[in-house]
Amino acid sequence: MAYKALYRTYRPTNFDEVAGQQHIVKTLQNAVRQNKIAHAYLFCGPRGTGKTTIAKIFAKAINCEADDNKPCLKCSNCLAVQDGSHPDVIEIDAASNNGVDEVRELIEKVKYAPLKGKYKVYIIDEVHMMSAGAFNALLKTIEEPPEHVIFIFATTEPQKVLPTIISRCQRYDFTKVSINDMKQRLITVLNYENIKYDDEAIRLICQLADGGVRDAFSILDQVIAYAQDEVQVHHVNEIYGIMTVKEKIELLQMVGDKDALNLMNKVSALIEKGIDIKRCTMDLIDILKETVIHDYTQDSSMLKILADDEIHSAKINKSTKERLKMIEYLMDAYDKYRFAANVGSYFEVCLLNMIEPEVQTTVQTPIKSEERKNVSRETSKPVQTIPEPEAFYMPEPEFMDMPQEIVVERKAKPMVVREAKSAKPLKDEMILRLLVGANKAFKQADSDKMKALDDYYHDPAWAKEANLLRGSKIVASGEQYVILSVDNQAIANQINELDSDNKFLSFMNLVLSKSKKVFAITATHQSEVIKEFVRRQKNGTLPEPMSFEIEEEKKTEKSDREIVTDLFGEENLIIKED
Repeated sequence: MAYKALYRTYRPTNFDEVAGQQHIVKTLQNAVRQNKIAHAYLFCGPRGTGKTTIAKIFAKAINCEADDNKPCLKCSNCLAVQDGSHPDVIEIDAASNNGVDEVRELIEKVKYAPLKGKYKVYIIDEVHMMSAGAFNALLKTIEEPPEHVIFIFATTEPQKVLPTIISRCQRYDFTKVSINDMKQRLITVLNYENIKYDDEAIRLICQLADGGVRDAFSILDQVIAYAQDEVQVHHVNEIYGIMTVKEKIELLQMVGDKDALNLMNKVSALIEKGIDIKRCTMDLIDILKETVIHDYTQDSSMLKILADDEIHSAKINKSTKERLKMIEYLMDAYDKYRFAANVGSYFEVCLLNMIEPEVQTTVQTPIKSEERKNVSRETSKPVQTIPEPEAFYMPEPEFMDMPQEIVVERKAKPMVVREAKSAKPLKDEMILRLLVGANKAFKQADSDKMKALDDYYHDPAWAKEANLLRGSKIVASGEQYVILSVDNQAIANQINELDSDNKFLSFMNLVLSKSKKVFAITATHQSEVIKEFVRRQKNGTLPEPMSFEIEEEKKTEKSDREIVTDLFGEENLIIKED
């Protein structure tokens, strides 16, 4: 006989064998016991969590001939459903039977009475794959089905099912199965198969399954084939390219010891070995997260990955703030992996950044009254320059020998004040001055306009600028500026460096319909500055608002003198000074 996969061999046959989903199991058991069977059910949730399995168990229970403890697994109906030969329990794959014609054929058969059981049960899997026409053809039948018909729809994507279908069904949301429930189920099967196992290996398999029991059995099947007589944790690590907790802590200790040479050699060896870099990154985040939790709680019962004797070495002689910054670096790298052709290089750079994590410190230096006056005078002092002249009257040229006198007036041009460009975080005092001059109406208007960023993410002309601002939020807005909150300091620095980039300014002008200077800060920095703003507002010590003008992009158009010279010639041009 051909080998049968574990997840098929040990598929639950009654409600008691189901791993997890107790809220659904209990509800269905009570419905069967009280004979309150609905005409249509919608089972939705992640893959491998028991949707089809429970649908079959429910079909057994409502057709079971026993008086109690349904399904009994002994009567002819239960046995027929178990081996897939029951004429009244019909399984349909909506992925391959998703058209109107198939649904009409189903509707024709629905009206016939059951051949063997009390109910005719239609289990339609992946129902979201049905076409809109097929759904509409099924609507009337679901709303008013014959008394002997029950529909059970199963799907992993309920949002794709028509709302009119969902409203006619009892909906049951399946959740990911907990590690403990999966672990217990796997241990039961291993004991039945007389296979030895390592408890840590079973836990790791459950973590890899990510809440799906079917996935857990598939992984276990593969590990058994590799290990043969005993399932141990190193077998799982070797098959799936996973580092042990000890190896991850050693990697972090190299970071803490600033041992860049051994660190790079270790990472190169891991990459050659085929280690899953993405999973390794998430595991390092989890380890550092547990060290931070332990710092705040001093409770070892909160640890799920680290043992009591590992927690101290995992802290790698770094402060809590430094480890939080390291977590931020790892999360930023993980987010960028999807855009990277070489994930290993991103990982190496991230670890090098972690050697010297930059922890932001806030130093509050209030400005004295005289300093505020100096700043005010400095930003409001005008400078006399030559502006763009207003349109002037130019007469039609006549055919005569005498020269014409053309008068070009020269007027003053307003001052332009530039903020110093810096890759460092913006100072608190500067942000406070910007907040003082901000306005809620400007913020609301600019926030509405920033929603248009979605239109530029895939625009070849503006994709770079739009993606740089992805996920940013407007903290405050003034007439000449906006303050944005971004995910991390690296992005904030990059935006602040673009204050004189003509293309970036043009993009902001396009989005906001006005030239505005952009300042960027992190969410953490925002929280600190707002607290300081509230404190100083109560004390009446807020600084003066900052005022400046945006320097427009220099135009390359010809001057009025050049235009007139082109028309009349240099010899006919006379300029009169005021």
